[in-house]
Amino acid sequence: MLDSKTIAMLADGTLDTLYMTFVSTIFAYLLAFPIGTALVITKKDGLYPMGFLYRVLDIAVNIGRSIPFLILLIAVIPLTKIIAGKSYGSTATIVPLVIAATPFIARLIESSLQEVDQGVIEAAQSMGAPLSTIVFKVLIPEAKTSLIVGGTIAIGTILSYSAMAGVVGGGGLGDIAIQYGYYRYKTDIMLITVVLLIILVQLLQIIGMKIARKTDKRVV
Repeated sequence: MLDSKTIAMLADGTLDTLYMTFVSTIFAYLLAFPIGTALVITKKDGLYPMGFLYRVLDIAVNIGRSIPFLILLIAVIPLTKIIAGKSYGSTATIVPLVIAATPFIARLIESSLQEVDQGVIEAAQSMGAPLSTIVFKVLIPEAKTSLIVGGTIAIGTILSYSAMAGVVGGGGLGDIAIQYGYYRYKTDIMLITVVLLIILVQLLQIIGMKIARKTDKRVV
């Protein structure tokens, strides 16, 4: 049986996990959106081809996606200390989460924007619309549903990353699972944290997909 102290700890861990996930997602999107958009615009057949910039961004994103999160988590500890003032806790974990999520989200955004019907873009170009207008009033609005689906996937991925951060005292449910479930051999707490993480991911996925369906113009 769980006592009130354990329940309160699990509740706090759940809130910390959600805090890390949503704040990291917001900052990662702020960084990833211009990168993903630039990848689409500057590619060979893009709206404003720039081979050198595209190659630099493409390589940077590929490198970022290739680094396992646990290795990245440890590697950026000095940077985390500079930014957050410490290397442990839920706020400090946001730093490596943002770094890890940004290249992943940039690819999701690139993929979503590339799904836009080329005919719609060509129609805007034929009317003399400038690049900024095409991007913000045509490209992004037309890709809205796909972007929301990508955001749903990104949130679930970042939440799983936050759980892995428990290995180095990252806070949240992952930290509880490691500190109590693993080190203190409390299998019941380990199982509860796993169940809570599964529930959180499922809820976020359901909410995200419902929002995506409501914005999908193809759904009648």
